[in-house]
Amino acid sequence: MFHAPSTQSLLCFESSARLRSFTAAAHELHLTQGAVSRQIKMLEERLGVALFVRRRDAMTLTDAGREYIAEIEPLLKRLERATVNVMALKGRGGALSLSVGSSIGNYWLIPYLPTFTREHGEITLNLRTRVGAVDFASTSVDASLEFGDGKRPGLHSDFILPLRLLPYAAPSWVKRHGSRIGPATPRADLIQHLTLPDAWDGWFERERIAGDAGKEGPRYEIMSMALNAAAAGLGATLLPAYMADDQVAAGRLVALSDHAWDYPKGYYLVYPEASIGMRSLQTFKRWILALGEQERTTLAVRLGAELDS
Repeated sequence: MFHAPSTQSLLCFESSARLRSFTAAAHELHLTQGAVSRQIKMLEERLGVALFVRRRDAMTLTDAGREYIAEIEPLLKRLERATVNVMALKGRGGALSLSVGSSIGNYWLIPYLPTFTREHGEITLNLRTRVGAVDFASTSVDASLEFGDGKRPGLHSDFILPLRLLPYAAPSWVKRHGSRIGPATPRADLIQHLTLPDAWDGWFERERIAGDAGKEGPRYEIMSMALNAAAAGLGATLLPAYMADDQVAAGRLVALSDHAWDYPKGYYLVYPEASIGMRSLQTFKRWILALGEQERTTLAVRLGAELDS
């Protein structure tokens, strides 16, 4: 029967690998240098590989050591966080580490979070951001609100929100090029999203506009950059209403169509099997699913009004 290494030996290994010293690790863990050395030796015997190259003037990780520390660091961080949560909150709530895309996080999720914190003050929600899908095996993130198609093998994905797009531009741009996107619109003025490389093509097809949408326009990695570029008069861009509405109300952006278009991908709450039992995740999941349903209803009403106009 396989017996996993002890937590103490893993902690000694992590600390020694990070500090590159058994002596420094011993000081950090309040152990003797000999105790740390024995724990590392026991761990190496259990694994059947050397984890460190020991020299008189230095200590470095072997290839096996580097691979092993990369695997166990996220697990130790989760263990530390779980222990702190239980000690501090006595099972009443906990923390949730959530990765969220920059645009949907800043412009959609965070404005609603005061409601969540009022209703669930026992939960600490920690946010971090990244572009693209989260690799849960190499991070200590519990869940992710991310853009995609909801098909992540081995992970759970709950649909939250569609990405419904409209073209927008600054009033100064409208004066030069007109209030509607059409065949004569300069293709070099169409701001491209690196995460949505085919968005303009899809919108042109949806509107049955003749001609290729083109790829000549400037490229921006995240939507907030495209929004600010459009507001500065640098071109027209496709945005969801939750990002553009405040800019429209302030007179910095103008909608260039009455017809919104749903991009084929949307936003999903994604999480691994290991996170399912977390009370904080289950609470947040119920809240954001209800919020997403409310938002989708609002979008449906708005779309109906657009079609009637």
